[in-house]
Amino acid sequence: MNTVLTTGANSGIGLAAAIAIARAGFRSVGSVRSAEKAEALARAAEEAGVSVETVLLDVTDAAACERVIDEIRPWGLVNNAGYSLTGAVEDVQDDEARQLLETMVIAPARLARLSLPHMRTAADGRIVNVSSIYGRTTTPLSGWYQAAKHALEGLSDALRMEVASAGVSVVLVEPGGFRTGIWEEHARDLGRRRDSRYETAYRRSLESMRWAQMLMGDPATVATVIVRALTARWPSARYLVGYDAQLVTLTDMVLPTALKDRLSRLMLGL
Repeated sequence: MNTVLTTGANSGIGLAAAIAIARAGFRSVGSVRSAEKAEALARAAEEAGVSVETVLLDVTDAAACERVIDEIRPWGLVNNAGYSLTGAVEDVQDDEARQLLETMVIAPARLARLSLPHMRTAADGRIVNVSSIYGRTTTPLSGWYQAAKHALEGLSDALRMEVASAGVSVVLVEPGGFRTGIWEEHARDLGRRRDSRYETAYRRSLESMRWAQMLMGDPATVATVIVRALTARWPSARYLVGYDAQLVTLTDMVLPTALKDRLSRLMLGL
């Protein structure tokens, strides 16, 4: 039975993916950062009628990453761990940006690098990097988050070509808006940025997010696509998930940049 490690598996897309991967017949292992989150994952898996193993892992801890990968020797890796960082470029401090990039760019690359020797030995393997529609497009007030997703996409494209001859496939999954904890993180970030010159834009962003939440889909939809990426004989390089993601991609293709910029600024009062 092939083993698949999913990082950030305690909630949202990661939790749905770990359960869906187990249902698909894999040995599913989900990484979490605390015993409390491990218990939550175990309860959710039991309620779903599947078995999901848990490992405690902070993906920014290089030694812990090495230990976990050597222990479970994954056939498949789903790099999902991450978090939102909302703030104008001018408002985000260096330490915030570094921590984000460490979690969402360096850590996925590290886990892939550590997993590859095991995949090469088997002449088979699958690396699924959970990106975002923000890996394709850019909007105001989340530039550093988008920078991380753009970087993850560039790394994934390079890695895909580098390891193809070893029998390893590298896939990007790019969700639009789905009901996950990322939106609560968005609200918390904006609460921390009071007295900013971008206060009006932040307020409008929060209002639009609250309206958008009513239209957001179930993370299980993304989990289904992740399983497809793991099980397809010839997986696509990218899977765009959600009607909003498809609409944004289409809009970016047809709207001139100057017009798109103008519309974004009008919406946010910039």
